[in-house]
Amino acid sequence: MSKKLIIYLAFFGLIGLLFSCEKDETKVIMSASPVVPTLTTVPDLTLQRNNGTNMLEFVGTAVDPGFAASANYFLEACASGNKFASTVSLLSGTNPKSMKISVSDLNGLLIKKFPTDKTSAIDIRLRAVLVVDAGTGAPGTSSAPFEYVSATKTVNATTYGLPRLDLINSGVTQKIESALGDGKYTGYVKLDKTKSFTLKDPDANITYGANGSALAVSSTGIVPTDNGWFKLSANTKALTYSMEPYMIGLVGSATPNGWNSPDQKMDYDAATGTWKITITLVDGDIKFRLNDGWAWNLGGTTDKLTVDGANITLTAGKYTIVLTITNPNSVKGEVGGTCTITKI
Repeated sequence: MSKKLIIYLAFFGLIGLLFSCEKDETKVIMSASPVVPTLTTVPDLTLQRNNGTNMLEFVGTAVDPGFAASANYFLEACASGNKFASTVSLLSGTNPKSMKISVSDLNGLLIKKFPTDKTSAIDIRLRAVLVVDAGTGAPGTSSAPFEYVSATKTVNATTYGLPRLDLINSGVTQKIESALGDGKYTGYVKLDKTKSFTLKDPDANITYGANGSALAVSSTGIVPTDNGWFKLSANTKALTYSMEPYMIGLVGSATPNGWNSPDQKMDYDAATGTWKITITLVDGDIKFRLNDGWAWNLGGTTDKLTVDGANITLTAGKYTIVLTITNPNSVKGEVGGTCTITKI
């Protein structure tokens, strides 16, 4: 057999091998008509304060794009007929078959959009976003997501107003609330260490101040330890209070201080339960973190921010950034929130 013939046979054998490999490989093909998720069960949404610790369960089914795929799910609500132009995010996670939330937590979310102590018609949907490992800008990534939405369910929801303590002389009109009406109040407040304040119960017309480290009726003002945002808690039955710094900020190479403290502090919007900032950034990365430290920080994608998640890369420009913390007690790897990043 000639040398040239041997070379030709080897060449054609290689071509055959390549074609056989192409036939044998498994291809992932998305269905032309993916099966959207469904929201099958919505619990009774007649919410009552004395049932505040009870758990409510929403049940749905997963999206089916025609191949095995992971997805993040978002349970969303809006005023009936609003077509989700203005939504309330109720829950997020990866398991649509069992989505649970306490009565008090759900009530706290709904009263940011709906009147208290009234029944409102609301639309609820389940939105799925496929998790795709691809390059920036590729179909299925955060800039071009594969998104599927369930049919809308319209239900009646009855919310309840929360007992509150108003901050007097803090320099800002603000309050803390009791989700269960059990004398335990909490909320995020902005304090000025030059302004001592008292807490007034407008229903009982009782004013609380400080007696050392305790809460006392008709006493001197409470003195903040610093300027900024705090998680303020008060117990009018045990007569105790606490102030814990709670300052959410941006950190990263895109920010004015880079990866160094102090972070670029965000402001809390009690009406929407979100943290906001408008800021000019340079090319680089950002993350969100609490109190200038790494004990609790969020990164990843805008629709799925996880504790210790990846840096978020942005180009230079002026931005308005809004952060929604969905789970302040999340731990490493768990979803802690979502955000919107708008270049202006």
